[in-house]
Amino acid sequence: MNGSALCASFLLAYAGMLGFCLGKERHWKQLVNPRVPTGLRRLCVPAGGLLLGLAVYTSWQVWPGGMAVVGWFGFISLAGFSLLMLLPYTPRLAVSLPLVGGSVWVAAALV
Repeated sequence: MNGSALCASFLLAYAGMLGFCLGKERHWKQLVNPRVPTGLRRLCVPAGGLLLGLAVYTSWQVWPGGMAVVGWFGFISLAGFSLLMLLPYTPRLAVSLPLVGGSVWVAAALV
């Protein structure tokens, strides 16, 4: 298995679920700075869908066809559950986690 692709698939699934979460007005107000324009909220749902599509592509880099879809659903479930657990307690960490995780992933891939 390719660990880098697994990490990328989970990070993309988490970012996609976060995009769907930020598409809702309630979570937008909870997670984003009030000075950010709300018109940006409408872009979060399509961006979340695109990120979930990229997550299934990276799952196909690790597993063959049917197993990739099962792994992708597992990553979506794990990402959604972790987002659900982070939102009430550390909402700022929930937003910054894809950026921090992506930078750690890139640094680990370069080493």
